[in-house]
Amino acid sequence: MDEALTEPEIVKLGPDHMRAAAGIRRVALWQRLHWLLDVHTPEEEEQYWRMHLLPNCTILGAAIGNKLVGVIASGDGWIEQLYVLPDFQGIGIGSILLGCAKEEMDEIRLWTFQRNIGARAFYERHGFSAEEETNGIDNEEKEPDVLYHWRRLPELTPGLKPSG
Repeated sequence: MDEALTEPEIVKLGPDHMRAAAGIRRVALWQRLHWLLDVHTPEEEEQYWRMHLLPNCTILGAAIGNKLVGVIASGDGWIEQLYVLPDFQGIGIGSILLGCAKEEMDEIRLWTFQRNIGARAFYERHGFSAEEETNGIDNEEKEPDVLYHWRRLPELTPGLKPSG
């Protein structure tokens, strides 16, 4: 991949982008986690992005050239979705999108599947810690999942030393 093409442009997504956003999720999820149950059609997933995520979240996309390659839906202390196309993973796009959410929120929670080792390592590298694990009974895929949590550390006043 040409290094000049790897710096994404971060854009706020609107209704016209929801099909592409849902498509990124579908491709990234099923290529990496092929064992998951496919519980929704592409049309149902697009409708979820359009009717649930768009009105309730900030949705940002990462574009390289004219191609949307990553997406994050976040707000109210949660990351609802964060996906990067497999061919564009590992070059910092997910970190940039996650950084945008961290700029807007002091505390963030998110769910990921326990078997999604790549996502777990990614979130842990970015300061998230596992808070709770479930057997998956409450998610549509019936796949064991894990709740991650991140909290912004208070900034020290210049010249003051931490106590302790």
